Amino acid sequence: MFRTALRNVLAYKARLLMTALAVVLGVAFLSGSLVFGDSLSQAAAAKATDGYTRIAVSVSPDAPPGGEARQAGIDARTATGLAKVPGVAVAAGRVDGFAAVADRDGGLIGHGSSHQGGNFAPGADGKDPAYRFVQGSGPVKDGAVALDENTARQGGYRTGDTVRVATGKGAATYTLSGVFRTDGTRLPSGGSLVLFTSSTAQQLFLEPGTFRSIELTAAPGTSPQQLIERVQPQLPKGTSAVTGARLAQIQKNLATSNSDTMSQILLGFAAVALFVAAFLISNTFSMLVGRRTRELALLRAVGASRQQVRSILLAESVLIGAGASAVGLAVGTAVAALLRTFLASADSPSGPLVVSPVTVIGSLLAGTVLTVIAAWLPVRRAMAIPPVAALGTAEPTAPARAGSLRTGLGAALALTGTAAVVYGALTTGKDARTVIGLGAVLALTGAIVLIPLLSRPFVALLQPLLTRLQPVHGTLAARNTVRDPRRTGATAAALAIALTLASGLSVLGASATQYLDRATTHDFTAGYLVKAASGGMQLTPGTAADLAKKLPRSAVSPLNQSTQYRLAGSSSVLTGVDPAVIGRLLRYDVIAGSLDSLAQGRIAVADFKAKEAGWHLGQTLPLERLDGRHGSVTIGAIYRADPQSNLMPSITAPDSLVARYDRTPHTAAILVAPDGGPGQAARRSVVHALGDNPALAVLDREGVKAEYSGGIGGQLDVFYALLGMALVIAALGIANTLAMSVLERRKELGTLRALGLDRAGVTRMVRLEALLVGALGASVGTVLGVFLGWALGRTLQESVEGYALVIPWGRLALGILIALAGALLASLWPARRAARVDIPAATSAQ
Repeated sequence: MFRTALRNVLAYKARLLMTALAVVLGVAFLSGSLVFGDSLSQAAAAKATDGYTRIAVSVSPDAPPGGEARQAGIDARTATGLAKVPGVAVAAGRVDGFAAVADRDGGLIGHGSSHQGGNFAPGADGKDPAYRFVQGSGPVKDGAVALDENTARQGGYRTGDTVRVATGKGAATYTLSGVFRTDGTRLPSGGSLVLFTSSTAQQLFLEPGTFRSIELTAAPGTSPQQLIERVQPQLPKGTSAVTGARLAQIQKNLATSNSDTMSQILLGFAAVALFVAAFLISNTFSMLVGRRTRELALLRAVGASRQQVRSILLAESVLIGAGASAVGLAVGTAVAALLRTFLASADSPSGPLVVSPVTVIGSLLAGTVLTVIAAWLPVRRAMAIPPVAALGTAEPTAPARAGSLRTGLGAALALTGTAAVVYGALTTGKDARTVIGLGAVLALTGAIVLIPLLSRPFVALLQPLLTRLQPVHGTLAARNTVRDPRRTGATAAALAIALTLASGLSVLGASATQYLDRATTHDFTAGYLVKAASGGMQLTPGTAADLAKKLPRSAVSPLNQSTQYRLAGSSSVLTGVDPAVIGRLLRYDVIAGSLDSLAQGRIAVADFKAKEAGWHLGQTLPLERLDGRHGSVTIGAIYRADPQSNLMPSITAPDSLVARYDRTPHTAAILVAPDGGPGQAARRSVVHALGDNPALAVLDREGVKAEYSGGIGGQLDVFYALLGMALVIAALGIANTLAMSVLERRKELGTLRALGLDRAGVTRMVRLEALLVGALGASVGTVLGVFLGWALGRTLQESVEGYALVIPWGRLALGILIALAGALLASLWPARRAARVDIPAATSAQ
């Protein structure tokens, strides 16, 4: 039986090529995702834990309870005392804090979230074991710094150059003493690291004579556990010690969390690709079984049992699945290697490609099992052919079964799924999206089952247009498309799945983009917004005041936020602004009172806040500060605002009022409207007025939108690219269906040619068939995608007020056009083959 199956596979190798290619692509997606995820995870873990082997014990202050301010550090006397503990080879005091490096144009180097500063702590030999210098040496004089290799390369800096560095105490210029390499304990991926002398670092980040932590290196013959036992009694109150191995494990867990999330997303898309491939495999085996019914029935007639014939067909699927899976594994590994190369950057840790046994076995099993499962139904149908059918002159076929059960099942699934989706969309609660997800699976499954039934009315709807444009070829294409509704439906189903996901993402993406536009730039009328480019930098009211002095002809206002109040008994956030210019910087849609009342010491309240608290215009509210001081404020204006706006305050107050009750408010941003409007010169003047500080970002309107959008556009583009794999597999399914259809219709095609239909006419007919199948799948998928996008969007409206459904007609139309173009491309080879059918041979075939 194995030899028979192998011989059959080789005999039908051209017909099985598309099936094998579908398995290759699906398994390549799966194996590539696993290899890429494992490689990324291992590289991240290695990067994060590199260097901890040289640290035996780390001593640091205890975590502050209840969110209190972080302790100042450990004094130098403790470090000196720890260095004398038996078994300690070196006790290196470490200081760290925020430090950002400017490039030669004044821009911030590095787009990661970590911009670090530290201290160079040389030992008796003048070297710091944490750093390996490739140029120059570590800073030994105040006014000198050293940079990590990647930051120096991005800035184009060499030893002896001047470098501008920003810290929490402002920006200053230093001389570059050296360039170094270090490990993940010092420099997270995508960040930058600046080394100062210990005294300079202490002045910038802590207090003179203090360290953030102390790293202990064990002397030969002393284990970390022995060392920590000896160190514990010497520790001052409020500090603790932990081994380097424990720190390494903590950092490993943190580093691999992001890569695990990316792996799960990739595996989700791989599952979609494999699911789509299953339709192509099942369709191909259905057509092959249909072509081989006489051969199979003859085997039964000469004595082969039903089980033997079934075993032969399933053995064929195993051979195809195993062979294609092996190729897919190799292709996926190669793709993962290419992705690592193309996506390599300062943000992504480097490391070797990881191909684990789980990936190999899982990929081979997934492809093989999927092929066998997809082939099972066609094989089951083949067993229904009686042996006597081999004696007939006509091509034997499996007995047709009534479609009422299939139709009823499909309708039940579609209706149940639709009802579940609608129920989840119209209700609230944390389980709504789960209900929608389950309903989506049922609705999509029901639609797939019903697509063969939908093919006839869909083609009938388009047939008048086809016959008007191409009277002969359009009619023939329409009839050929509905000749086998199951085959047409199975082919269109693969395309429908991909379009459902793509159109659903388009609806969610367009709706989210419009919401984010309203929440960010709708109220923004200033030219620029100044904010900290990294979390380690803090704006202050003094920054805004200094900027206003340096730009006297520009409108400048801070957004000073304070949470130290209770208004009328409820906790409130007051945002202090400059009353004289705020109307030029933010769009206030005042519906009661006047914004000029800010200059009189009154406050302006957003309509949603006033409605929520039951406040009204002219009402005087008791103000209580958290330190016990009391006062009162009067509402002088009420304005319309989006609750989710990132810029428009819920309560606007004059900055003098905020300063009266809070001496240290948080300056979230500074708004600037330059004299003469925004432009390159205006932006340079703002940057210069800020002291050429690379840690302060000066954002125009588009920059504000990008800052608060969270990169949703880029994420959607990645998802669309991943869905492209499913579209490619669906296109292969169309090509395979048409190719098999051409083989089955050789006599018909020869007769048409003999009756006068030229080669161009045959080509046109086959291409129109492909377009009909593509249009069916694209239409069903787009409708389902819009429906699911609406439902998921409804669940966001509860938590994201102002979110509204947006149907991106242009993007949906583009998706349909891409699907039709793919179908047309898929028809090129089958159409060419159909046009070259030999007329005498085809018409004489039995």
